[in-house]
Amino acid sequence: MPTVLRWKGYIFLFYAKEEDRPHIHIYKQGAQAKIWLDTLGFHNHRNFSHKDLNVIRKKVEAEKETLLEAWNDFFAN
Repeated sequence: MPTVLRWKGYIFLFYAKEEDRPHIHIYKQGAQAKIWLDTLGFHNHRNFSHKDLNVIRKKVEAEKETLLEAWNDFFAN
């Protein structure tokens, strides 16, 4: 479960052996979300406010290249 980014209390990570489509999991203080890296659409989320989800989407969009690079590096092995 590599942590790719920590930012303002948010933890961005992915799980090994989950699924092939690039995505990232985000956790903060008991809340969690999963967002697809290609469409920036949320697959699911729990306990994040609408405002938090907008913040997360904007951050993922800004870090998309870095997140995809980390995904590809990890899953290429």
